Amino acid sequence: MTVDEFFHANVLEMIVRASLSFFALLIVTRLLGKKQLGQLTFFHYTTGITFGSIASEIAAQSETPFLEGLIALIWWSVLTYLMTVVTIKSKKARVLIDDKPTIVIQNGLILESGLKKNRLHMDELTMMLREQSVFSVQDVQYALLETTGNLSVLLKPAEQPSTKQDIKADVTPPTYLPTEVISDGQLIKENIVELELTEDWVMKKLKKQNVQSYEDVYFAQVQTNGSLYISLKDKARRSSP
Repeated sequence: MTVDEFFHANVLEMIVRASLSFFALLIVTRLLGKKQLGQLTFFHYTTGITFGSIASEIAAQSETPFLEGLIALIWWSVLTYLMTVVTIKSKKARVLIDDKPTIVIQNGLILESGLKKNRLHMDELTMMLREQSVFSVQDVQYALLETTGNLSVLLKPAEQPSTKQDIKADVTPPTYLPTEVISDGQLIKENIVELELTEDWVMKKLKKQNVQSYEDVYFAQVQTNGSLYISLKDKARRSSP
């Protein structure tokens, strides 16, 4: 084989490998679903990097057997998909894999334990607040560090932007932090305990909205005023009068 023939053969091989890797990665990412970049947890972020690394190895490294690399990419995708299904079905697994939001400011007070748990220092916290146009910690009722690394901020009522409905706005601090109490038909007992509520209280709220069972509820959240927001499962919604 001449040098030109060898060169052209290698170029053709790289083109074929890159093309097949490209479409394999496209199919895999479509099967795994879509999230905005800002919604990625650390697990999904590192998984995405691994997908790209495996695909680049297949495409650019002629020493890497194409079939073996493709099998590795597919198997990694299968594991990621299984983990995603597990986190959807199990709240405990979701907390184990993705962790859960951490309160770092409560009633205008900084919770040092929350900062230490997430290895976050005050300069980073104040920067994240400024990114949301909050320049004073004392204006914050609650601040939660989400599993994505973003900071969610609930301002004190007196500091919240006013609307036409707020001409006579109540500046009383909220009774509750909006908290999930039912997820996919399962009662989240630890959240009820934290809110100092009871299962009977939740059930009474459900019955007031003509919901007879936790299993019919896809998502329920206690609101700041003590009311209960309910979103039914599709099946329950279709069967309701």
